[in-house]
Amino acid sequence: MAGEFLITASPSVYALSGKIVKNVFVTQGYQQNRKVGTQYHWDSCMPYMCNSLPFQGGKLAWTGTSSMQICTLSPYQSGFVNRGTVYCNAAPSTTAIPYLDKVDFLKLQNGSDIRGVAIAGVEGEPVSLTEPVTEAIAAAFAAWLLEKKKDDGSHHSRVSIGHDSRISAQMLLDAVSRGIAVAGLGVVQYGLASTPAMFKSTLTKDEAFLCPVDGAIMITASHLPFNRNGFKFFTSDGGLGKADIKNILERAADIYKNFTDDVFKNSKTKASTSVKRVDYMTVYTSDLVSAVRKAAGNIEKPLEGFHIVVDAGNGAGGFFAAKVLEPLGALTAGSQFLEPDGLFPNHIPNPEDKTAMKAITEAVLKNKADLGIIFDTDVDRSAAVDSTGREFNRNRLIALMSAIVLEEHPGTTIVTDSVTSDGLTTFIEKKLGGKHHRFKRGYKNVIDEAIRLNSVGVETHLAIETSGHGALKENHWLDDGAYLMVKILNKLASARASGVGGGSKVLTDLVEDLEEAAVAVELRLKIDQSHPDLKGGYFRDYGEAVLKHMENFIESDPKLQKAPVNYEGVRLSGFGGWFLLRLSLHDPVLPLNIEAPSHDDAVKLGLVVAAAVKEFHALDTSDLDKFVQTT
Repeated sequence: MAGEFLITASPSVYALSGKIVKNVFVTQGYQQNRKVGTQYHWDSCMPYMCNSLPFQGGKLAWTGTSSMQICTLSPYQSGFVNRGTVYCNAAPSTTAIPYLDKVDFLKLQNGSDIRGVAIAGVEGEPVSLTEPVTEAIAAAFAAWLLEKKKDDGSHHSRVSIGHDSRISAQMLLDAVSRGIAVAGLGVVQYGLASTPAMFKSTLTKDEAFLCPVDGAIMITASHLPFNRNGFKFFTSDGGLGKADIKNILERAADIYKNFTDDVFKNSKTKASTSVKRVDYMTVYTSDLVSAVRKAAGNIEKPLEGFHIVVDAGNGAGGFFAAKVLEPLGALTAGSQFLEPDGLFPNHIPNPEDKTAMKAITEAVLKNKADLGIIFDTDVDRSAAVDSTGREFNRNRLIALMSAIVLEEHPGTTIVTDSVTSDGLTTFIEKKLGGKHHRFKRGYKNVIDEAIRLNSVGVETHLAIETSGHGALKENHWLDDGAYLMVKILNKLASARASGVGGGSKVLTDLVEDLEEAAVAVELRLKIDQSHPDLKGGYFRDYGEAVLKHMENFIESDPKLQKAPVNYEGVRLSGFGGWFLLRLSLHDPVLPLNIEAPSHDDAVKLGLVVAAAVKEFHALDTSDLDKFVQTT
């Protein structure tokens, strides 16, 4: 048969596990695509649209109908499917496929995201995001979307799909496309993209780019290791919430258990004819450029003379140097790790990571740049570094953004997560004249709280987390790391336009009155879920019991003051500092944040916690014990 080939193998090869065979294919395909790929995948999308599926990435591509005689390896068990059909000596059937792995779909939920293991090879981390699982999730999102939109058939709904630089991205992109297509919706692939761009595609009105779409899916696992991946979902109302994700996963479980061979064949056929590709990043980056020009009084190159370096950490943010900064006139020499590489060989793409921040700081100093900008993998988080190497991340980034926003909206409320410092509160309220509303950990919690406050008449323009997730009312409450940096660039450009020089000193001056603790640590108290103290119960119940006991314990100590307003865990002040003990949103962990003016004062706060939790034997307090024993 034309286009068909045969793979034969010795008995020893038949014994290979699906994991090992799949890893060979993934590695070969990934390395091959790195040789032929371009620096920015969307550059190859011109003209704007075409009707073919994209090149294979992250796996071996077979262009014809293939016949494979490794009968022990099911494509649905191994986590990869070739471009053609794999025959395992079984005739097509309309009955459910018996060899699909059993999956607990709800375990894939990570708050308002879906995350799992997409690449085998890490010990103790079996693949959970196989192609059939992914296809079921995509089909479930399509069904949820049609129900939400009350689609009566008069409007042909469509969904955009993008991905970050992970090596499993292409495999999952294909599976997502099939799941959307088989549900009868149009599929618009963006290739390498950022999470904020995916949301923006639901708002843009430009039929040349097939916008607006009815829904969007971003394939990403943020800064997690190379073997992980996941999904974020959007409509024009914003990112989906926890309840929506649970609903979709429950639907996916029902779809998955009814999968048949015919369903898979049908999905491949539909995807091959209905997928379109669009270079949407052109639209997204053009909007960022326009925002800076507008802030500078419509000057074509408002950043001319500025030297700004970018560190994308080999994620999806490499576009920012060539597509945003250079058109604005900035020099970007010395920018690093712009090429997408899903193995993240240089550092974790995470603005909270010390190694990552050290890398961008060194790049700024080495190149004598005015400013450094760093993104996480999917560009929904960011941080900056000034010309002296001073970092703008965590509390300092929030202080900087608060200063910029409060200049534009005097007296407004700034919503943050729970682990922000007392010094930040003083800075926002006493120095800037704003209000600080410290809420819960979790970017979606912070954003939703800002939206709620506005709805009840409390003016709020900024919701921002210490992780670098920041959302502005003017930008549709989208947590967009690139847009945060645009606000900072606006400040540089407008200062220069008004005759104020000094490079990034204008930014540094904005936060000079921020009081910062000499010591800031986060310790993690893990809950042993198999410990007899839990009596087979849920870790959250045990964690809540710890917090309740902590609350009662501190009330008798006059040296400690409980936070008058607190939405998460137990927060108190004492010994010139403060601590917050809270329960993790997703994991069996009680994170403990301590800030104090000296190490000795921090230890005193740690000893308070140690004394309070000593009777809770299912808690692993080794980190805390080590800390309080230091002098």
